[in-house]
Amino acid sequence: MPVVRAKFRCNTETLKKWGPQESQIARSYDFMAVYDPDLPEDQRYAKASPSGNLTIAVDNPAVTFEPGQSYYLDFTPVDEAGTV
Repeated sequence: MPVVRAKFRCNTETLKKWGPQESQIARSYDFMAVYDPDLPEDQRYAKASPSGNLTIAVDNPAVTFEPGQSYYLDFTPVDEAGTV
């Protein structure tokens, strides 16, 4: 299978407190597949990802996503040994 690239837009960022005295904050992000019929790039990506949703939790403070911003999402097969 070839690498499949999709285009997703970050819709929301949710902050949740947890841990002792709720002193730690977890961030989660909701994404939706992007499709604008007027953009040739979106027409190409719609062939691989015509619709879809993704929710991820991020614990690395250096990694943030901006609601309203679009991002590429690459799907690459993993071999049986767990390496690419």
